[in-house]
Amino acid sequence: VKHLRQAGFAVHAKNTDMGTLTKMKLDAGLSEKLAACHTAKLGNHVIEGHVPAREIRRLLSEQPEAIGLAVPGMPVGSPGMESGSTREAYDVLLVRKDGSTAVFASYAAHT
Repeated sequence: VKHLRQAGFAVHAKNTDMGTLTKMKLDAGLSEKLAACHTAKLGNHVIEGHVPAREIRRLLSEQPEAIGLAVPGMPVGSPGMESGSTREAYDVLLVRKDGSTAVFASYAAHT
């Protein structure tokens, strides 16, 4: 939330129970393998996990035929998961309407 607000996004955060959150993810078309700790609705798109703001801006600019973006799990060094200068390698996945995914952006590991 902090990362997105600092990037200029207006964010309305709401804590919810896990059952409701899981239903929201599944209703949006996200599979369990894409799950992360945070889920956001942005217009007609879903943003799952610690997705960098620049990739969200790219999604909004390019408007691909997709459900949205996902960063499964909680990779160290992704927005909100910072740990000094350490970053695990991770991919931002484009989630297509049929549920398939493609790499939208890759972030290399560094220490």
